Amino acid sequence: MTKIAKRMQAAREGIDHKALYPLADAVKLLKERSKVKFDETVEIAVNLGVDPRHADQMVRGVCVLPNGTGKDVKVAVFARGDKADEAKAAGADIVGAEELVAEVQAGNINFERCIATPDMMPLVGRLGKVLGPRGLMPNPKVGTVTPDVAKAVKDAKGGAVEFRVEKGGIVHGPVGKVSFGEDALLENIRAFWDAVNKAKPAGAKGTYMKKIAMSSTMGPGLKIDLSTVSAA
Repeated sequence: MTKIAKRMQAAREGIDHKALYPLADAVKLLKERSKVKFDETVEIAVNLGVDPRHADQMVRGVCVLPNGTGKDVKVAVFARGDKADEAKAAGADIVGAEELVAEVQAGNINFERCIATPDMMPLVGRLGKVLGPRGLMPNPKVGTVTPDVAKAVKDAKGGAVEFRVEKGGIVHGPVGKVSFGEDALLENIRAFWDAVNKAKPAGAKGTYMKKIAMSSTMGPGLKIDLSTVSAA
């Protein structure tokens, strides 16, 4: 039988795993139960009524969290000339064209978000087998293939979170840090929820948003009352 650490036992104490908590109460409880020595990430998982095996039920998008993620994101941009200059001015960490493609092909991938101008995609397309499995391949559907690289870089640095439904119909993503104020976390969670809701595919039938849960990196999972998520 798996032994549960004392810290986790203490974090779980008094939590009803069958209960549906109002969102504000869940945020407060999660913050109170954080006892580790680092700033935990708060994550949301949404169970959707879709079957992603069907193309018309795929859910994918991006959400710019109003209060950011609390994480310094390293951004790479594939661009040339003026667009490369715009990307650098906007705060991109790595900017390049053919030389950056060669670096990535060699396995040097020290960035967490990847943006490209449309004219660079014939080159960047060669990196699909490298960037795709890591979730880094630029895609116009989530705003990472764009002529407006300055905005894309600022969004990525300011709290843009990409989401994509998994095989089991689950969408999840980070919505901040435990150190954030309760109001900031509530704003971020509702922004993420709204973005997923707006990404409802044409092929989705029946109930789209089925369940939602939240947790911190080392904390317990809490089920949320759906009726309290979109409340003002």
